[in-house]
Amino acid sequence: MKRQGDKLAVFRVPLLLATCSLVGLVSALTGDGWRDMVAWIGLAVPVLAVSLALRQRHA
Repeated sequence: MKRQGDKLAVFRVPLLLATCSLVGLVSALTGDGWRDMVAWIGLAVPVLAVSLALRQRHA
């Protein structure tokens, strides 16, 4: 029988990336100014994570 903590370990990174994307999209749609910077950061984190994963896979 698997423990409950195993599920959290598996889904921790995808949930973090989904949260960053959601925060970035919502802040981009709701305003200007500092929210633009939050949007750029929030939407850049998943792109950087994917590029890092591809880099490690091909190395």
